[in-house]
Amino acid sequence: MKRVEIISKKRMFDDFFKVDEAILRYERLDGGMSEPVRRLSLERGDGVAVLVYRPRQRSVLLVRQFRFPAHAQGEGWLLEVVAGMLEKGEAPEETARREIAEEMGCQVRELRPISTFYLSPGGSSERIFLYFAEVDEEAPREAGGGLEEEHEDIEVVELGLEEVWRALDRGEIGDAKTLVALMWLRRHLGERGL
Repeated sequence: MKRVEIISKKRMFDDFFKVDEAILRYERLDGGMSEPVRRLSLERGDGVAVLVYRPRQRSVLLVRQFRFPAHAQGEGWLLEVVAGMLEKGEAPEETARREIAEEMGCQVRELRPISTFYLSPGGSSERIFLYFAEVDEEAPREAGGGLEEEHEDIEVVELGLEEVWRALDRGEIGDAKTLVALMWLRRHLGERGL
């Protein structure tokens, strides 16, 4: 592993999101150390995302909700896999089940890991634990829609696989974790027939 020397580090912003500034040097490709450089990191913790599938219906459950940062680019309401942030001391699988119940009102069977990845490693330390799960059709369904105390207003959207593939092919899915999950599903359905 290459060397990194942290010269200084301080918190620049401390709210729901945090921003840290570091002055550091790192080992370059030629083996020498870089000059001191300033880097910022958005610290928001890790999150989970789950692609929820209904095999009998050959459909996926997604959520649509308002996203303020996306609104600045002309989008506001994005179609996404269910997702949420890990709470302190909570395992990713616990977070996944909690978010599915809160946002979709359903329960799922086994959570199958797809991947763990950084969303934007040039600016954020956030990792996403991405899972696949099938709906437990025998379990009772609740309302879903998110938590009122978090001011969530979430629409659950069920799309058949053909609709999902068309949306992918037309570039209509603008959320990275959802793109990764749906491309994984397309590949696995085609190769293995889940």
